[in-house]
Amino acid sequence: MSATGSEGALERVREADLAAFCREVLAFAGADLETADAATRAMLHASRLGVDSHGVRLLDHYVRVLRGGRVNGTPMLRFDRADKPVAMLDADHAHGARATYAAMERACLAARRYGIGAVGIRNSSHFGAAGAYALAAAEVGLIGLVVCNSDAFVRLHGGAERFHGTNPIAAAAPSGSGRPWLLDMATSAIPYNRIVLHRSLARPLPEGTASTESGEDTEEPDLAAMLAPLGGAFGYKGAGLAGLVEILSALLTGMGTSAELLPMTGPDLSTPRGLGAFVLAIDPQAFVGRTEFEAGMRRYVAALRGSAPAEGARVLAPGDREWEEAENRARLGIPIDPHSLEAFRRLSEELGVPPPASIQR
Repeated sequence: MSATGSEGALERVREADLAAFCREVLAFAGADLETADAATRAMLHASRLGVDSHGVRLLDHYVRVLRGGRVNGTPMLRFDRADKPVAMLDADHAHGARATYAAMERACLAARRYGIGAVGIRNSSHFGAAGAYALAAAEVGLIGLVVCNSDAFVRLHGGAERFHGTNPIAAAAPSGSGRPWLLDMATSAIPYNRIVLHRSLARPLPEGTASTESGEDTEEPDLAAMLAPLGGAFGYKGAGLAGLVEILSALLTGMGTSAELLPMTGPDLSTPRGLGAFVLAIDPQAFVGRTEFEAGMRRYVAALRGSAPAEGARVLAPGDREWEEAENRARLGIPIDPHSLEAFRRLSEELGVPPPASIQR
C-alpha cells in the first residue's frame, strides 16, 4: 500500500528504530540471532517497499507462533547434497525467513559454480513477502525465483470453496544499472493479509477480489471468507499459476498441499505447519555472459519505461512503484496501521522492550 493520501495521518516510525524493536521483541520471544535478523530483514523489506500486508504488522503473529511452539526459534538447518547444483533443506520448522534466506544463499553459491542452483525447502513456515528472497539473488548479480504455497484460502475459477493458498511467485533480476527488476505477486487476486489490513483500516476491498462463505463476491473485509484467483473473468490463469506453485513448493519437496496445511492464523499455534518452498538462482555468466545480459536488461527496461502510455496512465517496470515508495518512506518513515500500533504497545509492555521512539507519547 502507498504511504500517501489517507495514510498520511498514520503514525510513522523510522526504519532503523523499527528494525531494532523487531529484533529485540523476537529475541525476547525465543528467536536466536539468525532468526531475529532474518525475520526482521524480511518484514522490513516489505514495509520499506510499501507491501504493508506482509511487513511489520506480522511481528505480533510471529511472536505468538514462536511462543506457542509452532515455529522453532533455534532451528538446526540441514542441507542434503549441498555441494551439488540441486539441494534440499530441512528447515527444522524454522521461521520461513530464516529458512528461505539460507536456501537462497546456498542456491546462489551453486549458481556461481554450476550456472544454476535450486533448493527445495521442507518443514518451513510463513516467510512473508517472497520478493525479499528473489531480491537477495538480484543484489549479487543473479536471477532469482521463489515460490511457496500456503493454507487454502483461494477458490478455483468458477469454484465456491477454498482450494489453493495465495501461492506467491517472485522473481528478480539485476537491471544493469539502478534498482533490480522485481516482480512479487500472489496468484490470488489480492493477498490474504490485505484483508486483515483493510479490516484494520476499515476500507472496502477491491471489486472481484474476495467471496463470502457461499462464494458470492463481496467488498466487505469482515465478510470475506475466501479470495478469488488472479485474472477476474480469466481466473483460470491465476488458478493454473497457483497449481504450478503447488507442484514446485509442496509436491517437489514432499510437503502438504494447500488444502492439507494448518491455517496460518490458528487456532492451533503449537503444531508446526510443515510448509514447503522452492528457490532458484541463475547466473547470467553461464549463459550469454554477465556484460551482455546486463546490457540487454538496460535496453529492455528503458524500452519498457519509454513505451507509450494510455491517456492519464503511466508505464512502469516491475518494482518501479516499490522503489519509489521506498524513497518516500526513507524520508517520511514507515506508516503503522492502528492494529499494529496497538500490538507494538502491548508487546512493549509485556516484554519490557522500549517501543520505537516515534511511537512513544
